[in-house]
Amino acid sequence: MDYNQIIKNCETEMSKTVNRFKEEIRKIHTGRATPLLVEDISVDYYGSKTPIKQIASINIPEPRMIVISPWNKDDLVSIQKALTESDLKVNPQNDGELIRIVLPSLTEERRKEMTKIVSKEKEESRISIRQIRVDVWDQVQAMAKTGDLSEDDKFRMKDKLQEIVDKFNQELEELGKKKEEEIMTV
Repeated sequence: MDYNQIIKNCETEMSKTVNRFKEEIRKIHTGRATPLLVEDISVDYYGSKTPIKQIASINIPEPRMIVISPWNKDDLVSIQKALTESDLKVNPQNDGELIRIVLPSLTEERRKEMTKIVSKEKEESRISIRQIRVDVWDQVQAMAKTGDLSEDDKFRMKDKLQEIVDKFNQELEELGKKKEEEIMTV
Protein backbone atom coordinates (compact mmCIF):
# COMPACT_ATOMS: atom_id res chain seq x y z
CA MET A 1 0.00 0.00 0.00
CA ASP A 2 1.41 3.39 -0.87
CA TYR A 3 1.47 6.73 0.92
CA ASN A 4 -1.46 8.27 -0.99
CA GLN A 5 -3.70 5.24 -0.50
CA ILE A 6 -3.10 5.22 3.26
CA ILE A 7 -4.00 8.94 3.47
CA LYS A 8 -7.08 8.42 1.31
CA ASN A 9 -8.30 5.51 3.47
CA CYS A 10 -7.66 7.54 6.63
CA GLU A 11 -9.67 10.50 5.31
CA THR A 12 -12.51 8.19 4.25
CA GLU A 13 -12.75 6.61 7.70
CA MET A 14 -12.63 9.98 9.48
CA SER A 15 -15.23 11.36 7.09
CA LYS A 16 -17.55 8.45 8.01
CA THR A 17 -17.08 9.36 11.68
CA VAL A 18 -18.05 12.99 11.03
CA ASN A 19 -21.09 11.89 9.00
CA ARG A 20 -22.22 9.59 11.82
CA PHE A 21 -21.90 12.53 14.22
CA LYS A 22 -24.03 14.69 11.89
CA GLU A 23 -26.72 11.99 11.82
CA GLU A 24 -26.71 11.61 15.59
CA ILE A 25 -27.04 15.33 16.33
CA ARG A 26 -29.78 15.75 13.71
CA LYS A 27 -31.94 13.53 15.92
CA ILE A 28 -31.51 15.75 18.99
CA HIS A 29 -34.65 17.72 19.85
CA THR A 30 -34.25 21.48 19.41
CA GLY A 31 -37.79 22.62 20.16
CA ARG A 32 -38.97 22.17 16.56
CA ALA A 33 -40.65 19.05 15.27
CA THR A 34 -38.78 16.92 12.75
CA PRO A 35 -39.44 13.36 11.52
CA LEU A 36 -35.89 12.48 12.62
CA LEU A 37 -37.04 12.55 16.24
CA VAL A 38 -39.29 9.53 15.81
CA GLU A 39 -38.50 7.72 12.55
CA ASP A 40 -35.90 5.33 13.99
CA ILE A 41 -37.78 4.43 17.19
CA SER A 42 -38.29 0.67 17.14
CA VAL A 43 -41.80 -0.75 17.36
CA ASP A 44 -42.71 -4.35 18.14
CA TYR A 45 -44.08 -5.28 14.71
CA TYR A 46 -45.24 -8.89 14.40
CA GLY A 47 -42.53 -10.12 16.75
CA SER A 48 -39.61 -8.10 15.39
CA LYS A 49 -38.30 -4.62 16.13
CA THR A 50 -39.07 -2.30 13.20
CA PRO A 51 -38.43 1.47 12.87
CA ILE A 52 -41.57 3.62 12.73
CA LYS A 53 -40.56 4.98 9.31
CA GLN A 54 -41.05 1.47 7.84
CA ILE A 55 -44.63 1.03 9.07
CA ALA A 56 -46.09 4.55 9.02
CA SER A 57 -45.89 7.96 7.39
CA ILE A 58 -44.59 10.83 9.50
CA ASN A 59 -45.77 14.41 8.91
CA ILE A 60 -45.10 17.79 10.51
CA PRO A 61 -48.31 19.86 10.16
CA GLU A 62 -47.13 22.49 12.67
CA PRO A 63 -43.69 23.53 13.98
CA ARG A 64 -44.16 21.65 17.28
CA MET A 65 -46.41 18.76 16.17
CA ILE A 66 -45.61 15.35 14.71
CA VAL A 67 -48.39 13.25 13.15
CA ILE A 68 -47.81 9.53 12.59
CA SER A 69 -50.21 7.66 10.29
CA PRO A 70 -49.60 3.90 10.36
CA TRP A 71 -50.37 2.03 7.17
CA ASN A 72 -52.17 -0.57 9.27
CA LYS A 73 -54.42 0.86 12.03
CA ASP A 74 -53.71 -2.24 14.17
CA ASP A 75 -50.20 -0.86 14.75
CA LEU A 76 -51.43 2.32 16.50
CA VAL A 77 -51.16 0.87 20.00
CA SER A 78 -47.68 -0.61 19.53
CA ILE A 79 -46.41 2.67 17.99
CA GLN A 80 -47.91 4.66 20.87
CA LYS A 81 -46.30 2.30 23.39
CA ALA A 82 -42.87 2.59 21.71
CA LEU A 83 -43.12 6.41 21.70
CA THR A 84 -44.15 6.52 25.36
CA GLU A 85 -41.22 4.29 26.34
CA SER A 86 -38.70 6.24 24.23
CA ASP A 87 -36.36 8.81 25.73
CA LEU A 88 -38.23 11.61 23.92
CA LYS A 89 -40.33 12.14 27.06
CA VAL A 90 -43.53 12.84 25.13
CA ASN A 91 -47.18 11.92 25.57
CA PRO A 92 -48.48 10.63 22.21
CA GLN A 93 -52.24 11.01 21.58
CA ASN A 94 -53.95 8.13 19.73
CA ASP A 95 -57.30 9.06 18.15
CA GLY A 96 -57.92 5.68 16.48
CA GLU A 97 -56.72 6.93 13.09
CA LEU A 98 -53.32 8.45 13.80
CA ILE A 99 -50.96 9.51 16.57
CA ARG A 100 -50.26 13.13 17.41
CA ILE A 101 -47.28 14.28 19.40
CA VAL A 102 -47.19 17.87 20.57
CA LEU A 103 -43.66 18.75 21.57
CA PRO A 104 -43.45 20.93 24.65
CA SER A 105 -41.24 23.96 24.46
CA LEU A 106 -37.85 23.20 25.92
CA THR A 107 -37.08 24.41 29.42
CA GLU A 108 -33.68 25.91 30.15
CA GLU A 109 -32.77 22.74 32.06
CA ARG A 110 -33.78 20.49 29.13
CA ARG A 111 -31.82 22.67 26.68
CA LYS A 112 -28.71 22.24 28.84
CA GLU A 113 -29.30 18.46 28.91
CA MET A 114 -29.47 18.46 25.12
CA THR A 115 -26.21 20.41 24.79
CA LYS A 116 -24.54 17.86 27.09
CA ILE A 117 -25.73 15.09 24.75
CA VAL A 118 -24.22 16.97 21.79
CA SER A 119 -20.93 17.33 23.70
CA LYS A 120 -20.92 13.63 24.55
CA GLU A 121 -21.53 12.66 20.91
CA LYS A 122 -18.79 15.05 19.80
CA GLU A 123 -16.31 13.55 22.28
CA GLU A 124 -17.14 10.00 21.14
CA SER A 125 -16.49 11.07 17.54
CA ARG A 126 -13.17 12.66 18.54
CA ILE A 127 -12.16 9.42 20.26
CA SER A 128 -13.05 7.51 17.10
CA ILE A 129 -10.89 9.87 15.01
CA ARG A 130 -7.98 9.45 17.44
CA GLN A 131 -8.33 5.66 17.17
CA ILE A 132 -8.22 5.87 13.37
CA ARG A 133 -5.06 7.98 13.66
CA VAL A 134 -3.47 5.40 15.99
CA ASP A 135 -4.33 2.55 13.59
CA VAL A 136 -2.90 4.41 10.59
CA TRP A 137 0.25 5.40 12.51
CA ASP A 138 0.79 1.76 13.51
CA GLN A 139 0.47 0.82 9.85
CA VAL A 140 3.00 3.52 8.85
CA GLN A 141 5.49 2.39 11.48
CA ALA A 142 5.17 -1.22 10.33
CA MET A 143 5.88 -0.11 6.75
CA ALA A 144 8.94 1.85 7.93
CA LYS A 145 10.21 -1.20 9.85
CA THR A 146 9.98 -3.45 6.80
CA GLY A 147 11.68 -0.83 4.63
CA ASP A 148 8.59 -0.07 2.51
CA LEU A 149 8.73 3.54 3.72
CA SER A 150 11.74 5.78 4.31
CA GLU A 151 12.23 7.61 7.62
CA ASP A 152 11.63 10.96 5.88
CA ASP A 153 8.35 9.68 4.39
CA LYS A 154 7.39 8.28 7.79
CA PHE A 155 7.69 11.71 9.44
CA ARG A 156 6.07 13.45 6.47
CA MET A 157 3.20 11.01 6.90
CA LYS A 158 3.01 11.79 10.62
CA ASP A 159 2.65 15.52 9.87
CA LYS A 160 0.03 14.85 7.17
CA LEU A 161 -1.87 12.58 9.56
CA GLN A 162 -1.97 15.28 12.24
CA GLU A 163 -3.13 17.81 9.65
CA ILE A 164 -6.03 15.51 8.69
CA VAL A 165 -6.96 14.89 12.34
CA ASP A 166 -6.97 18.63 13.03
CA LYS A 167 -9.19 19.26 9.99
CA PHE A 168 -11.80 16.69 11.05
CA ASN A 169 -11.70 17.76 14.71
CA GLN A 170 -12.31 21.36 13.59
CA GLU A 171 -15.30 20.19 11.55
CA LEU A 172 -16.70 18.31 14.58
CA GLU A 173 -16.20 21.41 16.72
CA GLU A 174 -18.06 23.65 14.25
CA LEU A 175 -20.94 21.20 13.85
CA GLY A 176 -21.25 20.79 17.63
CA LYS A 177 -21.17 24.52 18.27
CA LYS A 178 -23.81 25.18 15.61
CA LYS A 179 -26.12 22.51 17.09
CA GLU A 180 -25.64 23.83 20.64
CA GLU A 181 -26.54 27.35 19.48
CA GLU A 182 -29.63 25.94 17.74
CA ILE A 183 -30.68 24.19 20.96
CA MET A 184 -30.09 27.21 23.19
CA THR A 185 -32.03 29.59 20.89
CA VAL A 186 -35.47 30.12 22.40
